[in-house]
Amino acid sequence: MTGAQADAIGLVGSAVFIAAFAYSNVAKTLDKLWFNLANLVGAVLLLTSLSVHFNLAAFILEAAWGAIALIGFAVELRRRVRA
Repeated sequence: MTGAQADAIGLVGSAVFIAAFAYSNVAKTLDKLWFNLANLVGAVLLLTSLSVHFNLAAFILEAAWGAIALIGFAVELRRRVRA
């Protein structure tokens, strides 16, 4: 993967994060499944970008963000299946 491709992937990940954050602030009812999925996708895209342009602090942030989003997604999915 080239540096330019990594930058493009990272920018898409950032856009996904920004869209999820904006959604969470304007939605009357937050859909936790979609919110956590968007955060997980954003984290994975930024981690992909970081595989080329490594930064330890950003890597730790994105790994933690992705783990929290994955747990939140799984909890919400399990709740919906049970309901």
